[in-house]
Amino acid sequence: MAIAIVDYGIGNLHSVSKAIERLGYEGIVTGDRDEILNAEGVILPGVGAFGDAMNHIREGGMDHVVLEVANSGKPLLGICLGMQLLFTEGEEHGIHQGLNILPGKVVKFEDSDYKIPHMGWNRLEYKQPDHPLVRDLYNGHVYFVHSYHVKPDHADDLIAVCDYGQPVTAIVGRDNVYGMQFHPEKSGELGTLLLRNFLALCTGERTN
Repeated sequence: MAIAIVDYGIGNLHSVSKAIERLGYEGIVTGDRDEILNAEGVILPGVGAFGDAMNHIREGGMDHVVLEVANSGKPLLGICLGMQLLFTEGEEHGIHQGLNILPGKVVKFEDSDYKIPHMGWNRLEYKQPDHPLVRDLYNGHVYFVHSYHVKPDHADDLIAVCDYGQPVTAIVGRDNVYGMQFHPEKSGELGTLLLRNFLALCTGERTN
């Protein structure tokens, strides 16, 4: 089974590809529309600034391709900045329009005594423990690196949060579209299990 990892000139592409391959699937790093649309599942990675990433996506026409994936019913997973790009807009270095697949905004952390960026291991709290992406998984730690966080418009889209002096959106999902703010490929056993569950959604398999 092939999983397309969207190459728009920015992102942690090959670490995600290797993690997919370790689970027994083929990870194809590609910016080709047909390869992306013909894959069983699609991953949108991302590192860096929201506005720069959206500029790269639009310049390569990947915004239309990702929207096609979302509308097709094919499983789509955004990772780290890739999750943020799925939302309506981001306020990093000005207001920038996102892909608007999921309603909500990417905002600064509120003032607190916690260091920004939010970097390192933090514990997941499942808001929808029966969701197939997290079902039967333990509330372990995963690895975060980000300075902005998502405020979804709809609480029903929240699958998991973590605590960093305030609730932080960690996993989102609506229909066939999912997002993980952390890096599952760098998150040890729990990250591997979360990727496995996403891949199972791509194949229609049960994970338990």
